[in-house]
Amino acid sequence: MEQQGTDRKPQLSFWQIWNMCFGFLGIQFGFALQNANVSRIFQTLGADMDQIPILWIAAPLTGLIVQPIVGYLSDRTWTGLGRRRPYFLVGAVLATLALFVMPNSPALWVAAGTLWVLDASINIAMEPFRAFVGDQLPARQRPSGYAMQSFFIAVGSVVASMLPFLLAKAGVGNTAGPGEVPDTVRCAFYFGGVVLLLAMGWTVLRTREYPPERLQAWDEAPPLARRARDPAQARRMGFVWLSAGAIGAAAVAWSGLDRQLHILAGLVAAYGIALLLRTIVAGGGGFASIMDDLGDMPGTMPRLALVQFFSWFALFAMWIYTTPAVTALHYGSTDTGSAAYNDGANWVGVLFAAYNGFAALAAVVIPWMVRRIGLRASHLVNTTLGGLGLLSMLLIRDPAWLLLSMLGVGFAWASILSLPYALLSDSVPASKMGVYMGIFNFFIVIPQLVAASLLGFLLKTFFGNQPQFALVIGGISLVVSGLCVLRVREAS
Repeated sequence: MEQQGTDRKPQLSFWQIWNMCFGFLGIQFGFALQNANVSRIFQTLGADMDQIPILWIAAPLTGLIVQPIVGYLSDRTWTGLGRRRPYFLVGAVLATLALFVMPNSPALWVAAGTLWVLDASINIAMEPFRAFVGDQLPARQRPSGYAMQSFFIAVGSVVASMLPFLLAKAGVGNTAGPGEVPDTVRCAFYFGGVVLLLAMGWTVLRTREYPPERLQAWDEAPPLARRARDPAQARRMGFVWLSAGAIGAAAVAWSGLDRQLHILAGLVAAYGIALLLRTIVAGGGGFASIMDDLGDMPGTMPRLALVQFFSWFALFAMWIYTTPAVTALHYGSTDTGSAAYNDGANWVGVLFAAYNGFAALAAVVIPWMVRRIGLRASHLVNTTLGGLGLLSMLLIRDPAWLLLSMLGVGFAWASILSLPYALLSDSVPASKMGVYMGIFNFFIVIPQLVAASLLGFLLKTFFGNQPQFALVIGGISLVVSGLCVLRVREAS
């Protein structure tokens, strides 16, 4: 890596930024295959509609646990491969193996377990990438780095989401016997595993990292204020949260409500347990350090929490319910062995590719929009477009016109991937870049856990198990997320 003096972090060239972000192409390839096809695999292996959210619980729960741990560890890592790149490599190898196994799962429980491994592996590789941009680029170049990541996210998602559709057009078998995954899906997952490993390998081999002491000398972020700690108050709050979770779990059990609501009660209780454990654990070890960093987070982060909550609640609803919604509403089939269902499921792959393609277009438009109306107003406009896109899917009957719905979703997706990070930028110190990017992921993961708890219950209780209404809920949630961003302060 070129050195241009020691007083300020050097700027990188276009191709250096390209190389450091190229691995995101592979990560997103695996992520897009997962999003577009896992519900299909679950249904093929016999999952009922109200089971799908709970089977997806592996993805957000794994991120909640893995990302802050990986961030904390990578902040403290320095090897011959550097600080973040060892995690890129380990995550890529494990994710590739999981992608090879997933479409060959012989039973539903195997597929659910493989999803857990796959998402853990993707999280190991993905978490350090946001911190990698902060490590490598000076503040003035970070927007370019995140924009490049968004570009590779879009490209990887477009190709991966369309793979089963394209393979079917090429003559690969798109139907299979009961309980068997079609060859189009199998081949797509095999190809995705190879792409993921090669793309991540490119970034590992074609980049270098600055040692921790150099990053510390170049740190441009203001120091974090350490908040006073009152163990007695922490214990009280821990007992309050733990009691609330226990009462919630008991209420769900005694009233006969959907068992998936236990996830919400478990989240509340788990936070209470974490607060109590912090009052017991002495010293500055991993758990204690992460809990203290959570309490000392920059002020912008909690203000972004609601924005992220409603955004990712909506995205999770879209990812897990678009396939059953489109196949039932637009193709008239819920039989996973039928040609109509599998044609509809492949079209969902095209729709997911389309919104990612529109996101690439939006990535060019959004900087222009921000210059004219600011970060907050831009995010409001984009999430509103996404909300209207999801709502329109209930009204459209010709599946071809669903591409228009994806235009709005694409603008929302591009905005969600970039503008919250822009609002947060430059407030995280170099020595804690990894752990704070992991903590920021809480605001992405928790809404997905809430969605996994609530969506199946809401559909079963109020909407006759009709999956298209999950998209309506998601559309409303996206609009609310845009309104919440108006509460976030914008840097002058």
